[in-house]
Amino acid sequence: MDNKKELLRPVLFYFIVAAIIIYFIFPILYMFLTSIKSALDIWAIPPKLFIFKPTFKTWINLFTKKPILYYLYNSIAVAFGTTIISMVFGTLAAYGLTMFRIKGANEISLFILLIRVIPPFAAVTPIFLIMKRFGLLDTRFGLIIAHTTFNLPFVVWMMREFILSLPVEIEEAGMVDGLTRLQVFYKLLLPLLRPSIMAVSIFCIIFSWSEFLIALLLTQTEAKTMPVAIAELPWQQASAAGTAIIIPVLLLAIFVQKYLIRGLTFGAIKD
Repeated sequence: MDNKKELLRPVLFYFIVAAIIIYFIFPILYMFLTSIKSALDIWAIPPKLFIFKPTFKTWINLFTKKPILYYLYNSIAVAFGTTIISMVFGTLAAYGLTMFRIKGANEISLFILLIRVIPPFAAVTPIFLIMKRFGLLDTRFGLIIAHTTFNLPFVVWMMREFILSLPVEIEEAGMVDGLTRLQVFYKLLLPLLRPSIMAVSIFCIIFSWSEFLIALLLTQTEAKTMPVAIAELPWQQASAAGTAIIIPVLLLAIFVQKYLIRGLTFGAIKD
């Protein structure tokens, strides 16, 4: 009986893992297959899932006759712009809330997190009016500021938790050696926080890269991003563009995978 349980356990484990992988991979695979089908194959009854004649005409038309590369550039500029701003100011704010004796630091951190919890559709009207007042509609800078509004509280909250997990003795040793608090931060703490910074940065990039509602309302042509552009495309081209927009983030996640894992597990085990 025990031997049967020992045999069934790994089989059940791998079955569950395979089911989870299929659950997440199948929509992406289906979207890619749709992008290389002809119109007749897409609407065929019964559906042709794997047996069809592939064609890359949709991909060629998408990247030659549509300004998709320009929208892709907008997405990259906005995603990295908001991530850099959020990480710089958010990490510094988290350091200040952690290392300085600020009365009500925990309450301030909770309030900052509550700002992030606000759904985008509840804040989009005031954001739109502010951007219109300052002439920032349909500009990359305006969209960067809008995305930073949601990314910054997330960065402050996450980085504060990571900084709290660092030994206090590190800062004390730096102060004894004559370093200022700012020098302690960028010479001693920042190298230790590198995996955490990479992990939080990935989440900021993903939010901005896939954000739709704010980009839809704040942009028209000049600052339009990929999610908004995809929504306006025909079904075949939308499938191709949807597949294409996944690739950069996927490659980035693979490239920084070790930093992502180290960052998410940072401080999980303490002496």
